[in-house]
Amino acid sequence: MSQIIIPKNPRVRIAPSPTGFLHIGTARTALFNYLFAKKYGGKFILRVEDTDKERSEKKFEEDIMEGLKWLGMAWDEGPDIGGQFAPYHQSERSERHQFFLEKLLNENKAYHCFCAPEELEAYRNYMASQNLPIKYSGKCAKLDKKETEEKIKSGTKNVIRFKVPAKKIAFIDLIKGPVEFDAGLIGDIVIAKNFDESLYNFAVTVDDEEMRIDCVIRGEDHLSNTPKQILIQEVLGFKTPLYGHVPLILGSDRSKLSKRHGATSLMEYKKDGYLPEAMINFIAFLGWNPGDEKEIFSLSELIDAFNITQVSKSGAIFNIQKLNWLNGYYIRQKTNTELSELCMPYLKEAGLVDEHTDQEMVEKIVAVEKDRIKKLSEIAGITEFFFKLPDYPTELLIWKKSNKEITLESLTATKNLLEGLNEKEFSEPGIKSVLDGALIKFSSGEVYWPMRVALSGKEASPGPVEIASVLGKRETIRRVDCAIEKLK
Repeated sequence: MSQIIIPKNPRVRIAPSPTGFLHIGTARTALFNYLFAKKYGGKFILRVEDTDKERSEKKFEEDIMEGLKWLGMAWDEGPDIGGQFAPYHQSERSERHQFFLEKLLNENKAYHCFCAPEELEAYRNYMASQNLPIKYSGKCAKLDKKETEEKIKSGTKNVIRFKVPAKKIAFIDLIKGPVEFDAGLIGDIVIAKNFDESLYNFAVTVDDEEMRIDCVIRGEDHLSNTPKQILIQEVLGFKTPLYGHVPLILGSDRSKLSKRHGATSLMEYKKDGYLPEAMINFIAFLGWNPGDEKEIFSLSELIDAFNITQVSKSGAIFNIQKLNWLNGYYIRQKTNTELSELCMPYLKEAGLVDEHTDQEMVEKIVAVEKDRIKKLSEIAGITEFFFKLPDYPTELLIWKKSNKEITLESLTATKNLLEGLNEKEFSEPGIKSVLDGALIKFSSGEVYWPMRVALSGKEASPGPVEIASVLGKRETIRRVDCAIEKLK
């Protein structure tokens, strides 16, 4: 990729349409733009492409901005903070689009097309039946100025088409390498619905030029748009930026990522208890690899390591197990205080805690369960027994190699030993010493199994020593008494 020279202090942009919530694909494209800009001392710009008036909504724009902020990607220019090349809402830039539309029309590089949809469809079907490239016939390009003006005056519905020259368009993609298109197969493209409503390929070309965008990094679904935009740049005398097209994200079955693969909006992942550090680390590896075995990267480390040429040319597989593993790792890096604060909203929503709950106890619970949590939303389900003991069948108390009589005897003996501990001694070392003392008469399974069930009501949980140390002496003895009553 030696032919490519990265501009000094490059300006890149993420330009989402506020027609839906921020999803993983757009977040990854934003991240690659952000890393690229910061790597080379450039600017990361947010431009909201809200020209689809029917589908654009403020709530989607707010969701996009909230998601990018949650991930830690602060933009240098954007609709909320302004900048040298404002406005950053595409809908507010229509005057500039009109200026260049008029320029193309005056220079006979664009024209009004009056063909009805039915006529266009019939021609497309004919071309398809002849196995010919499906493109516009160019019929309205032959209209003279007088005919055009008469049709416009009479109110004949029309669009504006750009005259696409029959030539080869070649460029070096930052990710895919050399790419070539035959523009003669494209045909004259519609660039505006009318003089007041420019379409994507034209508006984005004008905006990128006027915002001094040096590099356009976007999804490969835009690859076919690139030659069209380059042609518009050439006739308007615009600078052509570098382009890099990021491969699609695929599900585990290698089909396009969809909701059945777990692809929800980014903020749904936040709501489900994923940490921004984990999400950033995860999406960075969707199609990019640093070239070594390292898997854990902070955002600053990603900036240092990122190289756009190391982005894969093929689709990236979305692996929810890998995301869960990463999230679990970052959860374990939190202090108990930090983690308990992050878990509190989930515990409150489940009705397990309120403003009067002992925060020290919550920290102890979180510390005990820390290694088992893969996402914060799991905390309520796996810690509920600390706050209220669930009912459980008597049979669960009995270890598989024991019986009811021995279990009753073991629990009674253990309870008597625990009662001999004072409050200060009722800690993990003291509790373990007591339980180990019961092993003189009973096996490990006969002591530890019924104690685990008595304290948690579960077959699988942290060990009874850890649980008892969190519950305290009074609650521990109360739960053991309940178990003894069940066995009588």
